[in-house]
Amino acid sequence: MNKFHKISLEQYLKDKNCFGVTSEIEKEWEDIKIPCLATKNSAGHDFYAPFDFELLQNETIKIPTGIKVELDEDKVLLIAPRSSLGFKYRLQLDNTIGVIDSDYYNNNDNEGHIFIKITNDTNIPHKTLTIKKGEAFAQGIIIKFYKAEGKEINITRTGGIGSTNE
Repeated sequence: MNKFHKISLEQYLKDKNCFGVTSEIEKEWEDIKIPCLATKNSAGHDFYAPFDFELLQNETIKIPTGIKVELDEDKVLLIAPRSSLGFKYRLQLDNTIGVIDSDYYNNNDNEGHIFIKITNDTNIPHKTLTIKKGEAFAQGIIIKFYKAEGKEINITRTGGIGSTNE
């Protein structure tokens, strides 16, 4: 079953480097929207900003989405900026494309929390990208993938981003 979930409040606080629950952060977490399709024929599930942010030309932000995804073993979630933001601001994912493997959900130390790091890469000086809380800024596409024949791998994921040391 392919399904998005919200991470726990405790994990969200940890990942935002908060040292205790405040009503503001708890409200932010409560308001996190589960990614969904905008239309019946959309391929990408929209990811929504958990808070307001602005990016000036060449500025970067790492966004804790508060979201994890449960995927069938033969599926992968690919993350990309919303097409319109890429077109208008040259919004870029810092890792060019996000790849969320099916084992990222259960077998890691951060509940499978998906972070999205983006840069306003516009070449127009002073062109500021403004995203409001609850506004879609990225999209996730779930696709089936196939493995090549070869050596069987029995390694189990135990951490988050970069944990496979590859």
